[in-house]
Amino acid sequence: MTPHAQHTEAVRAAIDTLGGTVAVARALVEGGRVIELAGLERDCAMLCAALMALDINDAKRLRPALEELLYQVNRLAAHIDPS
Repeated sequence: MTPHAQHTEAVRAAIDTLGGTVAVARALVEGGRVIELAGLERDCAMLCAALMALDINDAKRLRPALEELLYQVNRLAAHIDPS
């Protein structure tokens, strides 16, 4: 596997991992727990930087996974009490 392909696969894995983190966070919030978002924000920033380093065609292939992650983040946001 080329370094280019390895980077793309690593980004895909990061998307999947972040999706799992968001799912756990949502479950905690739904259970009445308060969560700290700093780590999630940091991971999102790192993912964005990794995505920006991809070739445009590789990034486009990851779009469905990113859209699913966005859906999961929006579900989490809907459960967070702003007060």
